[in-house]
Amino acid sequence: MQKRLQNRIAESRWALTVCLIYAAGIMLLEGVIEKGLWLQTACLAISTLMMVELNNSNSLIRIYSRMVSCSFLLLNVMLPQQAESAEGAIVQLCIIGFYLSLFHAYQDKRAPGWVFYAFMSVSLASIVWVQMLYYVPLLWILLATNILAFSGRTFWASVLGLALPYWCLLAFHLLNGDLQPLADHFSKLAVFGPIARIDSLNGNECLAMAFVAVLSLTGIIHFVRNSYKDKIRTRMLYEMFITMVVVTMVFIVLQPQHSEKIMGILIVSAAPLTGHFLALTSTKVTNIAFIVILATTLIITAINIWVPLSTF
Repeated sequence: MQKRLQNRIAESRWALTVCLIYAAGIMLLEGVIEKGLWLQTACLAISTLMMVELNNSNSLIRIYSRMVSCSFLLLNVMLPQQAESAEGAIVQLCIIGFYLSLFHAYQDKRAPGWVFYAFMSVSLASIVWVQMLYYVPLLWILLATNILAFSGRTFWASVLGLALPYWCLLAFHLLNGDLQPLADHFSKLAVFGPIARIDSLNGNECLAMAFVAVLSLTGIIHFVRNSYKDKIRTRMLYEMFITMVVVTMVFIVLQPQHSEKIMGILIVSAAPLTGHFLALTSTKVTNIAFIVILATTLIITAINIWVPLSTF
């Protein structure tokens, strides 16, 4: 395989280091000190390290490459709204924790521990954003169809994982003698905003979302065409990412008012697909595409930082 610029960068051991320095600079420009975005920055740093572990422990890319974590990091700092949202950062951290734990249970119906931790991560995310619970039925289906670990034991482990954080929250509110906040929390599940009101988002948000959607679609097409080169386990995991990307994009279109939280989930699921495409292609066309993708990411980041927010 000819080593093009794309491949030299994708396989470089300095790629993640450079991206970390770049991300730190962008966070400073976005006002991490002035706005006190310490929690969000800490979550992003931990999430990036967890994406590295997700890639390494599951061999998401069959060569040495940090493109999964690099893609994740660059897409996150591209969106100031994402960087500034504490709830979005926590949801994103929890969904990575979900993937890390659940993938350990692959083809192991006697792994209730890992399933428990995975669904506890989902429950923790739902404490700051209760709509995360909408994903639970889909995650049970994926546990059966892609992780191949659905059984009575793992199902009840998932239920216990979902329940534990709320048991603690219930005890806290009982001690305070006020259960109304907990009732108000769950009542939000029945609240739906206007369907498909994309015009409620500003132009910069729509531009960034469209770009992430194009990257996701590119990664999906590339993976579907070349999935035979990967191991069966890897294919099953990527099919799970694809399902999550598609469902999450539909969610964004239907309920765009939750975009700050949903985008975090989309980026986590889209990063492996994007990284797979960038690391495992080597043609003139994909080399040009790599440069265009990198340039577009930098341009959108600059627009979101320096150009006043526009509305449609």
